[in-house]
Amino acid sequence: MHDNTEPGDAADTGAAPAESASSRLLALFEEHRLTPTQRRIAHCLVRHAGEAPYLSSVEVAQLAGVSQPSVTRFAVALGFDGYPALRARLRTLGLPVRTETEAEVHRNEYVSAVHAEIANLTRLAEQLADPGPVAKAAALLADSRPLVVLGLRTGMAPARGFGYFAAKVLPDVRVLDEGGSLLADRLDQARAAGATGLLCFAMPRYPRELTEALRTAREVGLRIVTIADGPFAPAAALSDAVLVAGVTGQLVFDTCGAPMLLGQVLLQAMCDIAPGRAQARLEEFDRQALERGLFEA
Repeated sequence: MHDNTEPGDAADTGAAPAESASSRLLALFEEHRLTPTQRRIAHCLVRHAGEAPYLSSVEVAQLAGVSQPSVTRFAVALGFDGYPALRARLRTLGLPVRTETEAEVHRNEYVSAVHAEIANLTRLAEQLADPGPVAKAAALLADSRPLVVLGLRTGMAPARGFGYFAAKVLPDVRVLDEGGSLLADRLDQARAAGATGLLCFAMPRYPRELTEALRTAREVGLRIVTIADGPFAPAAALSDAVLVAGVTGQLVFDTCGAPMLLGQVLLQAMCDIAPGRAQARLEEFDRQALERGLFEA
């Protein structure tokens, strides 16, 4: 092995090879909740890690394709007084002079995102060692006919996924995934039809309409279970039970692998309350699917 590294290189510090310039920058950014525009700036700095400590805010803005004020707001979101303070912090990271290849940068970004998702799933597994909270939440929802599932904007995908599978074991599932003036009407209609429970997926960035819809749901007497990325999400204060599963913010948009998995765990717990009823509906679905030739295998 040749000793030709510069001070601050991974080999000089004894760090693992993965502790590259882009990895160090990702570690600086990953603890903060950033908007998509701010993440674009972060990714720009990661891709230009070798020169990042010497770029002006105007140069960063040009490279990222954003406005200069957006770069300033990005620095403030990270906890700095402004971009000069952030640049000064970057200069203390000991970033190597060698510029990483595009493949190396992308590898670090993609692998970091996967590891962050794995960490969320690991935390979820640790939480589920105590099945009590999930069982309590399932009991609040299991007998609701219809069952209301609410998810707006980023919560739309997990809500639709849950609703698709829940409809195979429950007789009436109503997924509300569009905001607007009709949302309150649909909540009223579900309550009039006999609904007693609502499952909410509250993912960042939290839509104002979602909070307003939950207030309406409480007013009409629905019990609310919320799956959120943290216990202090705005929806938590309006919920009868909150189940937490983290989201991953390493990419331009959040990934919600853990919340979607937690939704499936909750559905399993609901099925376990009345297993015979759930099994009967599954068998009926399979019979109809066979008759209609829905699947090729």
